[in-house]
Amino acid sequence: MTAQPIRRSQKGRQRGVTLLESLVSILILAVGVLAILWVQVRTLAETQTSARRTQAVRAIEDLGERIKSNPDAFAQLNAYVTDWDIGDAPGADCRAQACTTAQLAARDLWEWKTEVAQRLPLGKAAVFLSSDEEANNKRQLGVMVAWRSNERSDDKGYTAPLAQPAPASAGIPSCPAGLICHVVYVQP
Repeated sequence: MTAQPIRRSQKGRQRGVTLLESLVSILILAVGVLAILWVQVRTLAETQTSARRTQAVRAIEDLGERIKSNPDAFAQLNAYVTDWDIGDAPGADCRAQACTTAQLAARDLWEWKTEVAQRLPLGKAAVFLSSDEEANNKRQLGVMVAWRSNERSDDKGYTAPLAQPAPASAGIPSCPAGLICHVVYVQP
């Protein structure tokens, strides 16, 4: 006769265990879904950075082609050296009138820097002579393109995780703060 009350008390202890197991399962599922969502967000951010880097490489190739199309590119190599500023549009429009090679270089550089600014977020570009240009006479230009990696406007303290290039004292411009830079050397 005592067996029946024990069964009833064991049944009383079993109540709510299934609900507790369900809650734990839902919690584990939620943590798993959040982890998958975080991985997806990181993948999208890295894909965006990769797409921007590809745009920067294409822009640098475009400048190289513009330099090669200048009839006297080797003599005008210094005309392509510039800092980060775009500057004002050159007076001569080389599509509508004949230009000197220096005017063509100035127009090409201005058009190219304007395209970089339009294609990349906070896009900027600088062109400099290779550090061993004078010693080895390789006739190379260094092209540095910079853009903002993080598109969130409220993130003012963001700094690029990539290593900074050589200091400006070596003839290479420094990468602006908060931007990612890509450097390529071109030989017209």
